[in-house]
Amino acid sequence: MKRQTDPDVRLLQAAADPTRLAILRQLSESSEVCACDFTACCDVSQPTVSHHLKVLREAGWVETERRGAWVWYALRPEAVARFRELAGGLGVMPLATAAGGRRLPVVQPLS
Repeated sequence: MKRQTDPDVRLLQAAADPTRLAILRQLSESSEVCACDFTACCDVSQPTVSHHLKVLREAGWVETERRGAWVWYALRPEAVARFRELAGGLGVMPLATAAGGRRLPVVQPLS
């Protein structure tokens, strides 16, 4: 599979993983988190956390700051703002104007 270069796709793909979403949620609750503190929220090993943090960093979700032997992570405000823009742009199109004005069939779930 070809590596995605669209920054919006990379941002969304990075957030789509359950472990990375848990990391993003933990980061949203505080201004910064030490890398050593993510293993508790995710119930995974430190090498796995490091991999997920790398993916989030490369996608633009987080910024880092090294303090001695530890690396601290924080959400990038630009990434959060872009995510909100992307999610807000997914409005629901009225049925009457969908598909060039034709009414689309309604699919009912099976009982």
